[in-house]
Amino acid sequence: MKLQKIGLSALISILAALTVGEFRFIPNSQFKIINSQALAQTQAQRKAEADRLLDQGIEQYQISQFQAALQSWQQALIIYREIKDRQREGWVLGNLGIAYGKLGHYAKPIEYQQQSLAIAREIKDRQSEGKALGNLGIAYYSLGDYAKAIEYQQQLLAITREIKDRQSEGATLGNLGIAYLSLGDYAKAIKYAQQQLAIAREIKNRQSEGAALENLGIAYDFLGDYAKAIEYAQQQLAIAREIKNRQSEGGALGSLASAYRNLGDYAKAIEYAQQQLAIAPEIKGRHNSITALGNLGIAYLFLGDDAKAIEYAQQQLAIAREIKDRQSEGGALGSLGIAYLFLGDYAKAIEYAQQQLAIAREIKDRQSEGGALG
Repeated sequence: MKLQKIGLSALISILAALTVGEFRFIPNSQFKIINSQALAQTQAQRKAEADRLLDQGIEQYQISQFQAALQSWQQALIIYREIKDRQREGWVLGNLGIAYGKLGHYAKPIEYQQQSLAIAREIKDRQSEGKALGNLGIAYYSLGDYAKAIEYQQQLLAITREIKDRQSEGATLGNLGIAYLSLGDYAKAIKYAQQQLAIAREIKNRQSEGAALENLGIAYDFLGDYAKAIEYAQQQLAIAREIKNRQSEGGALGSLASAYRNLGDYAKAIEYAQQQLAIAPEIKGRHNSITALGNLGIAYLFLGDDAKAIEYAQQQLAIAREIKDRQSEGGALGSLGIAYLFLGDYAKAIEYAQQQLAIAREIKDRQSEGGALG
């Protein structure tokens, strides 16, 4: 999500030169001219202050001071509305929506992005309209409303093609691919990821190329074509290491661990999961640790090492609960249930499966619900 940023103009110095002399009346026309000049100076001062607050908020956001960024942007918003700067008002509204999302709010990001979108359309700013549509798509995706996420991303895709922004077009195709992955429509996910891959290679964007390869690998893994999943994950891994993108490297290692686990090659699955776990502390966020621990737990489970499987699943469960990742929490509970089932401890197996079932129904994960019932 990109933040709107502008350069700050130098602050206007208002130094009134005072003259000593006799008092005299100023004709009305001259008075009006002086008054409009003073008003222009005040407007310029107010705009400079709002611009300063806008940039200050961006700096605060970039160092994860989201609450402070909100305060800066709220002050900037008041001034932009006061001086009727509609474009910057729209920018700030968009930024506020992004910051509220980072603070865990769900309704507010949509509310602010809708306001930003309305202004962009009113002033016919297609670029800002595109940003608002993209942010709305991301907000609805976070809420699990994949249909609405796709609707907004499709509108954004039309704009990126209209203004011939190939980089944004590629990113939007990637987002559509991810949304269709989440819906379980793997054919469409592959179609959009292939289009993203073609653009990334055309414009030589290695990061976007890696993202497209990741989506393709995941889609083929879900389809059960593990050879293709491994092929794409290996290409992604090579690019991630070349451009030193540790996040993408972790994702590729996780995909390889998952594919080899599904193939029944548990030794290789453990090898890749251990590599993923080793680099997880270098990556922001704990999701790579959760994925690696999950893959390790399942691999040891199928190797018959129930003690190790339980150890890794317990670590996965602790992190999932710490970061409030309900899906991963359910997955860890499922692994624990299966491990205790293999151990013959049916009371514990039922206890964990019941907890997994409750989460699956809460987050409407039908696949996990079926697994827990089984």
